Amino acid sequence: MDVILLERISRLGQMGETVRVKDGFARNFLLPQGKALRANEANKKKFEGQRAQLEARNLERKSEAETVAKELDGKNFIVVRSAGETGQLYGSVSTRDIADLIVAEGFTINRNQVELNQPIKTIGLTNVAIALHPEVEVTVTLNIARSADEAERQARGETLTTAEAIYGEDINENARPDNFFDPNAEEDEEA
Repeated sequence: MDVILLERISRLGQMGETVRVKDGFARNFLLPQGKALRANEANKKKFEGQRAQLEARNLERKSEAETVAKELDGKNFIVVRSAGETGQLYGSVSTRDIADLIVAEGFTINRNQVELNQPIKTIGLTNVAIALHPEVEVTVTLNIARSADEAERQARGETLTTAEAIYGEDINENARPDNFFDPNAEEDEEA
């Protein structure tokens, strides 16, 4: 299906372009969201009549997004989650969790603006892209840890995905082979 784009859509095209998309994508996303019109003569005339208004609305949204981007870009957020000794989370951090965290800090975004290819399932520092506008994108850093204390240690550069990092350097001292076996003992040979 051919559609006329009413705004810039990444990996598809700029405002005003006529592009060919799959029917389902047009019917289920572009048309209901008001991001495109079917490409026919009546809609082309309608678009040309509204082009100035659409461009002005796009510039206004872009400038609003840029002001938010100046405050949000590069910010760090701490996420406290339960995790195992190896750093594997018992759940995951999804786009909804990230959006809720950023909204709690006073910014207005929704989960559709969080660009996360797959849920985050391990502790550590993770950079996440936030698309405030099709032309404005910022990056925030998530510090995912088991506690606020661990988050501070991770922020300083420590790696907390091993048991030694959690419990200290001496955790494996009692697990050394020489604590279990006497190297001087003779082997019992049963024949």
